[in-house]
Amino acid sequence: MDYKELANLIFPDAKDISYYEEKYPERNLPEGAIVTRFAPSPTGYVHIGGLYQSLVAKMSAKKTGGVFFLRIEDTDQKRKVENGVTDIVNSLKVFDMAPDEGMISETEWTGDYGPYIQSERKEIYQAYAKYMIEQGKAYPCFCTPEQEEERNKLQLDAKIRPGYYGVWAKCRNLTLDEMAEKIKAGVPYVIRFKSTGREDRKIKHKDVIKGNVEFPENDQDVVIIKGDGLPTYHFAHIVDDHLMKTTHVIRSDEWLSSVPLHLQLFHEMGFKAPKYAHISPIMKNDNGNKRKLSKRKDPEAAVSYYSELGVPNSAVKEYLLNIANSNFEIWRKQNPDKEIEDFDFQLNKMSVSGALFDMVKLLDVSKNVISKYSAERIYNESIEWAKRYDNELLELLNNKEYSLKVLGIERGKAKPRRDISKWSDVKNCIEYMYDDKFFANTDEYEFDKINDKEEIKKILDLYLEKYFDLSDDQTTWFGKIKDLAEELGYAREVKEYKANPEAYKGHVGDISTVIRVALTTRHNTPDLYEIMQVLGKEEVEKRIQDFIG
Repeated sequence: MDYKELANLIFPDAKDISYYEEKYPERNLPEGAIVTRFAPSPTGYVHIGGLYQSLVAKMSAKKTGGVFFLRIEDTDQKRKVENGVTDIVNSLKVFDMAPDEGMISETEWTGDYGPYIQSERKEIYQAYAKYMIEQGKAYPCFCTPEQEEERNKLQLDAKIRPGYYGVWAKCRNLTLDEMAEKIKAGVPYVIRFKSTGREDRKIKHKDVIKGNVEFPENDQDVVIIKGDGLPTYHFAHIVDDHLMKTTHVIRSDEWLSSVPLHLQLFHEMGFKAPKYAHISPIMKNDNGNKRKLSKRKDPEAAVSYYSELGVPNSAVKEYLLNIANSNFEIWRKQNPDKEIEDFDFQLNKMSVSGALFDMVKLLDVSKNVISKYSAERIYNESIEWAKRYDNELLELLNNKEYSLKVLGIERGKAKPRRDISKWSDVKNCIEYMYDDKFFANTDEYEFDKINDKEEIKKILDLYLEKYFDLSDDQTTWFGKIKDLAEELGYAREVKEYKANPEAYKGHVGDISTVIRVALTTRHNTPDLYEIMQVLGKEEVEKRIQDFIG
């Protein structure tokens, strides 16, 4: 028996690999175009790290005129969850990161290099595994789980490197006839790669992100086809990335130690290896110690967490770019109105160590993002969020015309309001503008400098009697506030007061604060003039009168 006969015995129906080489030709793309992918397993919710990886991959492909595709690695069928692919597809879609090709639903895909779900590519992997056996580069292994466990125990007890290599690779030394005899007898088996590597030799590799790295050669005879006929990740991604013409494999750095094996497999298959870019995980500060964001421990690890909070998807993307390329923040300040796709993202500028997740920073980024939104967009996105998470906010926004006026206060200016960081903030930020949520009580509010009830009453009475006129433009209105301040012994300008505080009761800002608190019950609000314009004459008068009793 020769290797070809053995290969035919194991995979009698497998096509010659030439069939697939012709079926999946080179892509017609510009020179230097990056072809990359997001290749998750459908094993649960989408992790923020997966979204991070997808963003990096999509940005890298887009700027070069390349392709970003979604491939589902579901060869571990035991871990697959119901609707897992749907969750992945929908998560990318809502973050405006839909792939150029690949999976578009639980069962559907688009593109010329599919199927894009590994369980549907079984015959392809078997064809290439057959080729490896024909070349004498792979072989069947009949070791039972019990034998594997015993081997591991012996290696552990002897304090030597675990694995299937050298003298421990028992089935490697079976003759072809012995292998054939066992197969014909129905003995279960897996297919292992026959490594030519030696641990005492080193390989040098240049990672796009990590830079120059050095590892021992791979000498392990790893499993490439499991007992169920499906491949391991090691083998599947080699075949897939070759056939799909992937130029850059962008993945978590947990796979960095597998680079020697993967480069070896590419070489033994006769394929050109893609460039590898290993992304460090997003970290969390846990009592002074850095650790990976955990699916079990950290709610912020799940992409769905940000939807529940009401952080806009665009803000999450913006934040992730902040931690992906340190120069993004500078670029954003210089280009406040540009789309993030205009940013010149660079893989080699990513941090070698894991970026530290910072919720405070994320919400600050989100404030900036929302501050640029129109009132219409804020209203629409708040409504959609409220439908799922906040019935009170939904009711509050019932009057769209009025709500748009409220949300439009201090928008479209050079320095727009920055009081909303997430949709769950909206209710607290605007509820004082609605009669049924507004309650005036002079005993519950501090006015900073002015707390004498009689003085407050005098200010508000005089304002209504002499200075209140909603037809005034903003300049005229503020001029009248200064006149009111002067009439009651307050400085017209803050600097006048600071220069000679003994000469005045306070300054114009103190007067504005009294009016602001009377109308809103708050010290800090968006522009007071605009608030009054939205409330209207009757409501302003009513609130002030109710306030002073």
